[in-house]
Amino acid sequence: MSEAVQDMIQNALDQDYNNANKVFGDIMTIKMNDLLDQEQTKLADAIYNGVQPDEEEPDDSQLELDLEAESESEEGEQGEEETDEVEEDEDDLTDEELDDMIDNMSDEELAELDAEIDAEEENSSE
Repeated sequence: MSEAVQDMIQNALDQDYNNANKVFGDIMTIKMNDLLDQEQTKLADAIYNGVQPDEEEPDDSQLELDLEAESESEEGEQGEEETDEVEEDEDDLTDEELDDMIDNMSDEELAELDAEIDAEEENSSE
């Protein structure tokens, strides 16, 4: 055990809860700073060195949002802005990533994508 943890336990046993609380706060601050430093390093590697982030198993404490499950009424309200954002994100994908995405799409999704591409081509030719 670290010295800080031992101090916190000793303060708690001595019923010096104010100091135990202070030591606990210091321990949590150190742990959070260590985690932030790790994330900053990962982000810097991804940005400057092109390192792909590790695919980690999501834990139960952090939930992911399913943005694909939005209702059609919400999609209509968001309009053109959302379409522009999606197009910008797709420009950053490599050919390999696009091929993987297409391979994982259902026939229905592929048909929708084809219809969107056809509609865009018609609009751009007019």
